[in-house]
Amino acid sequence: MTSSIFRRSIVMLCIVALPTAILPSVSRAQISVGVSVNIAPPALPVYVQPAVPDPGYIWVPGYWAWDPAFGYYWVPGTWVAPPMPGLLWTPGWWGWSEGAYLWHAGYWGPTVGFYGGVDYGFGYTGHGYWGGEWRGNTFVYNRAVTNVTNVNVTNVYNRTVINNTVVNHVSFNGGPGGVAAQPTRAEMAAAQQHHIAATPMQQRHIQMAASNRQLRASVNAGRPAIAATARPAVFSGHGVIAARAAGGPVHAAPMHQQRPGMAGRPGEAGPHAGPQGRVPERNAAAREHHNAPPARPQAQSHAPAPRPEERAAPRPQAEHRAPPPHESHAAPRGGREPPHPEKDENHPH
Repeated sequence: MTSSIFRRSIVMLCIVALPTAILPSVSRAQISVGVSVNIAPPALPVYVQPAVPDPGYIWVPGYWAWDPAFGYYWVPGTWVAPPMPGLLWTPGWWGWSEGAYLWHAGYWGPTVGFYGGVDYGFGYTGHGYWGGEWRGNTFVYNRAVTNVTNVNVTNVYNRTVINNTVVNHVSFNGGPGGVAAQPTRAEMAAAQQHHIAATPMQQRHIQMAASNRQLRASVNAGRPAIAATARPAVFSGHGVIAARAAGGPVHAAPMHQQRPGMAGRPGEAGPHAGPQGRVPERNAAAREHHNAPPARPQAQSHAPAPRPEERAAPRPQAEHRAPPPHESHAAPRGGREPPHPEKDENHPH
């Protein structure tokens, strides 16, 4: 095996179909699209969360995806209408395995599963999701960590989220500098539930991000001009939020031609997979009555404010990426900023 950045690329799509009369697009096993890269993804940028556009939309956090042609690119966080009532989003995540970073795709399901312990913010503290919950067929928002300034959204409550882990902008699990988290029993059980892949609008959102040169880490130095959007696949106009700072330095990765049969962009389900995940430890944050204990200590955010909070810029931290053959470019440090009316995507304080 050569030592190129793309040591291996695996595309796995496991779908166990249910009777079409029930959920034709649902699978019992997690839909897993794997892309393996030799260099760690950049830190999560600092940005605020746009206000939820309409009742029923659920926040899908932004993440760094990979394209063999130009490296990492940012897929903006956005509000998405779930495939059906009762479903929650489990973010995708990057995890270190056998000398490379492997992407695990996100999915819709009745329970939030493991996402690498990555603190994506705005309710995704590393374990679970504390930004809201289903009550019957109605989704109710936790305004302590979610930007619900939209006057049309009245189904809200206020519950402080306590983060018991170190708050940072690390975007991957395991390996040098990565989040040290393991799935809880509940998260392992969630992996056995019926799942639904990213919706067509989410797929379009990812494709638009891949085609936007300004979202490439090599161009924006970890501080994308479009860090979040109010609606998927809408990259201009009201509701588009720029990153306030990068979460850490970005290393240039040498580009190598993709080998035949290798996966394409992480984050897309199918032949071209796109990055959407990380290790599960963010939502383990104890909310009013809960405190999900991570197998390995993971940072959980507390967001007491009744309004979306802004994410504080990250303290400079030692670079934790796999040694790249290229030079590194320092990027402004920061994390996701909690939403003033626009919430910090990563760490609600």
